[in-house]
Amino acid sequence: MVFDISVAMTWVLFLALFPMSFFWLRRAWRIFIKKNYAEVATKRGVSPPNPRKWAPIVGLVNLAAGGMCAWVIISVILGLYPYDTWSAMAGITIWGKIFADLIIRMQAHPFKFGKKKPSKTEKPQAP
Repeated sequence: MVFDISVAMTWVLFLALFPMSFFWLRRAWRIFIKKNYAEVATKRGVSPPNPRKWAPIVGLVNLAAGGMCAWVIISVILGLYPYDTWSAMAGITIWGKIFADLIIRMQAHPFKFGKKKPSKTEKPQAP
């Protein structure tokens, strides 16, 4: 085996699965067991108006993605799948998690069209 860029990228992908799996499973643990909704569908660090509504969906996405990453790690160590299969499984899992989080975040923080109306506590600005 010759060490080239493809071997290096394979190792980067495999080693990156460990922290991703840990963080995603830990986030699912926090949502389902600890009932901590601080990281549910945040956008620029701000939670949605009702994070409890989005918690089951975000928890399931994190559980599924973390579990899939853990399965890929185990399958690579045991040699269950060839390189093409496990790298495809890992890539689809990563991109699926990114897109699922984006969709959930966009649904939890909808766009507001039109002029921004001042709230009751804010004073209207003079022109």
